[in-house]
Amino acid sequence: MSAPLHCHLDFISPYGYFASLRIEAIAARHGRAVAWHPMLLGVAVMKVMGLKPLMDTPLKGDYVERDVRRYAREHAVPMKRQPRDAVMNPLACARALAWTNRHAPERAGEVVHAIYGAYWGEGLDLSTPDALVPVVGEAIARAAGGEEAATLLRAEVDASLAQGVFGSPTVVVDGEPFWGVDKLEQMERWLERRGW
Repeated sequence: MSAPLHCHLDFISPYGYFASLRIEAIAARHGRAVAWHPMLLGVAVMKVMGLKPLMDTPLKGDYVERDVRRYAREHAVPMKRQPRDAVMNPLACARALAWTNRHAPERAGEVVHAIYGAYWGEGLDLSTPDALVPVVGEAIARAAGGEEAATLLRAEVDASLAQGVFGSPTVVVDGEPFWGVDKLEQMERWLERRGW
């Protein structure tokens, strides 16, 4: 099997949620797997790039709200949480994925889908390890509250920044980054043609 598609995402990103529902099918069509990587928009966008969150940006925030709702309707994506709802602290979720990548990588996709489904699909607040217990199980949730998971997440975030990842989702295909759910079709053409 060829190298995996490296999917970098932040659980507070609705676009990351949308991409997570499609990326595995795209990868399978091309004999690839998906490697899931947590990133933090708060670090990439606000600290490194010095920008405001999308929803706090004049004009763009209103567009994003409309765009997210339109995408969810078009693709029949369950979505109880709305773009202007209060944003959770994503650290527990990101740490859960970072820990899973190290200790149970075969479960990473399951964890991603469970967290996104609970947060965006059901509208649950998953900002603490306790809130994660019914979503990802006791072992992963408890690990998300530990120092090892925090260290693993810092390493994942640093690695994503070193690869130029600044948004969620970003899929890196053999070193070529594709940012945004709207780039999935182009990414698939890249896979089909083996680049251009």
